Amino acid sequence: MKPIKMTKEHRETMLDHIQEYFEVERGESIGRLAADNLLDFFMKELGPIVYNQALSDCRTLTMQRMQGLEEDIYALEWKASRK
Repeated sequence: MKPIKMTKEHRETMLDHIQEYFEVERGESIGRLAADNLLDFFMKELGPIVYNQALSDCRTLTMQRMQGLEEDIYALEWKASRK
């Protein structure tokens, strides 16, 4: 699997959120490098889990939609008339 990439702007926003979280929730200040290392750690550890769950959700939704489509196609079939 390819590493999950994000735009520079998105990464900077995430780093801001990490630093803000530590300040507000923990009363600690962490530097940009520490926030960057923490983000890398979580992306490496949690990224594949979140990605795989998203694929599973997509697979489930696709199967539900395909089942509905199959039912619609069966509904279009002509029934043989019995006389």
